[in-house]
Amino acid sequence: MSEVYAVRRQLLRDRCAAVGSAAALVSRPANVRYLAGGAPPGAVLLLGPGGDVLLAPRDPSGDPADGRTDEHLRLSLLPGPDGDPVVAAADLAASSGAESLAVEEHHLTVSRHRAMSSVAPGLGLADLGATVEQLRVVKDEEEIACLRIAAEITDQALGELLESILVGRTERHLALELERRLVDHGADGPAFATSVATGPNSGQGRHRPSDRRVEEGDFLSVCLGANYRGYRCEIGRTFVIGTTPADWQIDLYDLVFAAQRAGREALVPGAAYRDVDRAARYLLDSAGHGGGLAPWTGHGVGLEIDEDPQLAPAAMGKLDACVPVTVEPGVHLPGRGGVRIDDTLVVRPEADGGPELLTITTKELLAL
Repeated sequence: MSEVYAVRRQLLRDRCAAVGSAAALVSRPANVRYLAGGAPPGAVLLLGPGGDVLLAPRDPSGDPADGRTDEHLRLSLLPGPDGDPVVAAADLAASSGAESLAVEEHHLTVSRHRAMSSVAPGLGLADLGATVEQLRVVKDEEEIACLRIAAEITDQALGELLESILVGRTERHLALELERRLVDHGADGPAFATSVATGPNSGQGRHRPSDRRVEEGDFLSVCLGANYRGYRCEIGRTFVIGTTPADWQIDLYDLVFAAQRAGREALVPGAAYRDVDRAARYLLDSAGHGGGLAPWTGHGVGLEIDEDPQLAPAAMGKLDACVPVTVEPGVHLPGRGGVRIDDTLVVRPEADGGPELLTITTKELLAL
């Protein structure tokens, strides 16, 4: 994999050179991991005239959650616990002869920016912007393989929960059990805080689990995902507890299912982000639920759970092949509950079979 990270760093170096900067400092953790393979918490990556250096407050621990650092990177450990890798990187860039340094201003605090200017007053600081985030949008097959395994782990954890007794258990208990099952099946941890929502809470996006207990006749909405080697996926499903679904539950479920299917079918290379959102949103809006919908239908996933692209009404841009995204429409009826259906897919051309569905747990409305 070392050559993969070297290629990624060269792409960044080329982009920096095109705007007149011979050095770049990457501080956002997901971006550091993307370019370095892995890093201890707090580490930053300097691409400069003196070579590529990972500056870290401590040695890599070997924890799989931190990834494996590219062996071709030089590692520089800070001499004391109070040192700031960002400031040390600015000093190193200046001493290596760099006249300017591109930094991730959207990640740096004002105080860190000032400290860099203080230690290297002659170093011009430019904004790197979201350059690395843009490089991360299209995934290679190794990245997609990690997402595929994360999805398999997530499906396993959810499938086991569906086979257990649910009535009388709290949302909080079920969420903790799901996260334990993710780790049991090989995840480094949950991709995000697991959401379990029952009864009147169901259908809400990222509901924070409460002490409400599952009751017969409830809708149960679950949203979870595994973090595997840094890559994060997402799945959301809605079920009915212990009885035949009521007519209103069937109607609402069928509507959200149709919207989610329309969004999935719109995932083709070249499709505008806003058109994917519109495909799902139109059905829900036409049925009178437009006022309570989330501001987006889906988003990219990878080293972070909420990456570009955003599938939203005002989003600009078009999908490329090998971009993993979620499609997650939902409707919540205050006081009654609702439905959310959420999948992680990879955009593929029709010649390759169309969108690749990573999360395969059934979307049939089950009575558990």
